[in-house]
Amino acid sequence: MSVHVKEEPVLVPNCDVENTELAVYNGNGESELENFGTCVDEITDRVNQLEQKVVEVEHFYSSKDGAAQTNTSKSNSGGKKIAISQPNNSKCNSAGKEKSKGKHVSSPDLMRQFATMFRQIAQHKWAWPFLEPVDVKGLGLHDYYKVIEKPMDLGTIKKKMESSEYSNVREIYADVRLVFKNAMRYNEEKEDVYVMAESLLEKFEEKWLLIMPKLVEEEKKQADEEAEKHANKQLTLEAAQAEMARDLSNELYEIDLQLERLRESVVQRCRKLSTQEKKGLSAALGRLSPEDLSKALKMVSESNPSFPAGAPEVELDIDVQTDVTLWRLKVFVQEALKAANKSSGGTNAQNNNNTGTGEINKNNAKRRREISDAINKASIKRAKKA
Repeated sequence: MSVHVKEEPVLVPNCDVENTELAVYNGNGESELENFGTCVDEITDRVNQLEQKVVEVEHFYSSKDGAAQTNTSKSNSGGKKIAISQPNNSKCNSAGKEKSKGKHVSSPDLMRQFATMFRQIAQHKWAWPFLEPVDVKGLGLHDYYKVIEKPMDLGTIKKKMESSEYSNVREIYADVRLVFKNAMRYNEEKEDVYVMAESLLEKFEEKWLLIMPKLVEEEKKQADEEAEKHANKQLTLEAAQAEMARDLSNELYEIDLQLERLRESVVQRCRKLSTQEKKGLSAALGRLSPEDLSKALKMVSESNPSFPAGAPEVELDIDVQTDVTLWRLKVFVQEALKAANKSSGGTNAQNNNNTGTGEINKNNAKRRREISDAINKASIKRAKKA
């Protein structure tokens, strides 16, 4: 089948995508055709933008599912539960564990209660060695900083409390314990400073136990509030993503409708295929590869759902197909045969060296001949009726 490009109509678009109108011209129309391409490019750009948003939505939900699976696996491994630890009745947990409780912010009432407890310890008759930083030089304690990594004293703690440098009582608790622990680490058990530090630490721990219930209650309440806040934020985010997904779906659906209207309008303005072109199309269908032939038959079934595209043997009546289907078939067949001709050399060489593949090719050729014969028979029947 020979194709004379100059004799075919040129479609000129009005680039208003919402209401696409096409004019038909015979002859050259390179500028008009270029305008039509620009219109299609605009639609393509819009689709690309929507596609990026679709990827963002997909990434959100895939990340969410991945995080959920990770949390599930963690909860199932060992059956461990996160809980707020409480100090031992005799000796509290280490300062490091206590301080690692997180970002809890103690209430003013709890801070005042702790401040009262702190004053009681600081005003004790044995507290005087711990009210100021250790005079390392004056006392000639040359190895002090080798033994004590973080010096601390009650006077420094008091200044930090007054300047609101502590956000929760656990931080103050850790520093107070550090004061007495440092003294007990550096001094021998028989020395007075060690005995004084040990005694004050025990009194401090006893008082600490009195405020622990209120502290635990506050931490649990704040944790619940934070969890609820995070859940509400997540729900809001999911709702926004769901709304975006709906909007994207609607926009993509509208673009599909616009493209379909565009295609139908193009075909309606095109000339109809001549009898000779239909015959050429019938013959060309018989030369398609099985894969391309299946695609062509699927195009027919899209406009005619009752057409048995997947049947072992089909009868295709070219004359009853819509203009849209015929033009789609014509363009598809031209491109498919062109691509097949480019790769036919290498494919034939491989087929000749493989007996099993040659047998498949025979069956495929037989199927193409059957379909071609069916098309020709249908054309002969119509000619006799006429």
